[in-house]
Amino acid sequence: MNEKVVVITGASSGIGAALAEMLAARGAWLVLVARREDALREVAARCAERAHVVAADVTVRAEVHGVVETALSRLGRIDVWVNNVGRGISRVPTQLTDEDLDAMMTANVKSALYGMQEVLPHFKARGTGHIVNVSSMLGRVPFAPMRSAYSGAKHFLNALTASFRAEVQETHPDIQFSLVSPGIVHTDFGRSALHGGPDSRSFPDAQSPEEVAAVIADVILTRRADVYTRPGNRERVLGYLGTLSEDP
Repeated sequence: MNEKVVVITGASSGIGAALAEMLAARGAWLVLVARREDALREVAARCAERAHVVAADVTVRAEVHGVVETALSRLGRIDVWVNNVGRGISRVPTQLTDEDLDAMMTANVKSALYGMQEVLPHFKARGTGHIVNVSSMLGRVPFAPMRSAYSGAKHFLNALTASFRAEVQETHPDIQFSLVSPGIVHTDFGRSALHGGPDSRSFPDAQSPEEVAAVIADVILTRRADVYTRPGNRERVLGYLGTLSEDP
């Protein structure tokens, strides 16, 4: 990783923790961010003394600003910012409440928006930088009605990522915004969903956090703009889109 400084939000477990260990083993310096400091320290202990822990709630803009300041004071720069925080929901669309929508937007969109906006001045000052937003296949194909509000939030995140890329690269072409779309992953995502839900580990076609982390690590190296974590998912999305409408 050429001594890259990488900030990972949602780093206390799952994809974020797996990515931290993988990048540390490849020579990156890390800033690990999540609300649970004890869990972060357990992850950091597995990162060969290459990780700094910052306990913060990234759904609060002021705390995200604090993460940027802390990372810069400790390591001098930020090369890559990975927005990996998110939360699911188990409620069909006909039963959604205002509170449900607010919760999904806060966890899945605002957390990423704050990260992008708060680190961007540093990237612009350096003329380079890389933001990686972890989305979902449900942000492409809304095939799970009980996840409707989550799916909608991830669609929003996808559009926001593309819009940031288009705006920023007009003046700063070396600042990249990448989107990574996993499917089901063996994590606590299902059990932690708002209103509960099936354990993601119970699905036979779920990927491991390490598989998804490997794709994200490759995106950091290649700076590709839009990536799926499993072969065939791009074609699945294109097939779905092709069934929605017909030319006149």
